[in-house]
Amino acid sequence: MTPIRRYGAATPVVNEKPLRADARRNRARVLEAAEEVFAEQGVGALTEEVARRAGVGIGTVFRHFPTKEALLEAVLVERMRRLADVARERAGGGEPGEAFFGFLELVVGQSATKNAFAGALAGAGVDVESAVAEVGRELWAAVEVLLARAQDAGAVRPDVGAGEVIAVLVGASRAMEYAGAGSRAARVIFDGLRPREATG
Repeated sequence: MTPIRRYGAATPVVNEKPLRADARRNRARVLEAAEEVFAEQGVGALTEEVARRAGVGIGTVFRHFPTKEALLEAVLVERMRRLADVARERAGGGEPGEAFFGFLELVVGQSATKNAFAGALAGAGVDVESAVAEVGRELWAAVEVLLARAQDAGAVRPDVGAGEVIAVLVGASRAMEYAGAGSRAARVIFDGLRPREATG
């Protein structure tokens, strides 16, 4: 998993016209299809297959995403935005400890695909940190809320900050890549975030 860091203010976008309703629908269909295709076939999958799966012409794909890298970047940002949405939803209710640790497991479970997207973009010369800056701030803020609730409930040790949680997520993601699916490695690592009496 690529580390998420605090970023400065995003560069404003000017003169960007809103998409028409049909264009928005086509863009959403292309993104959904791209995520499915890249998850199934890897980031080397053909853009033509994305168009076929979305039920649109290849010209429509390139109208929204001029390069394959632009499409990969959009899929990566959308995946991270959904994670931020999930974090905010879980922070709104439920048992705080379960919400926090369940979210960590969700992130680690998706990390292999996310890392593949980030690696492909970096290999193409894309500045991945800048590309995910805005959504990275959203995700960071959502993790902070989840963490604070879990700490207030006594489910997470009080001396841990959001930056350390992100570092733990990175380490757990790498551990799962090494250990493979079904491994308890991530949960063992997450136990380091619990109060000592909860782990001993």
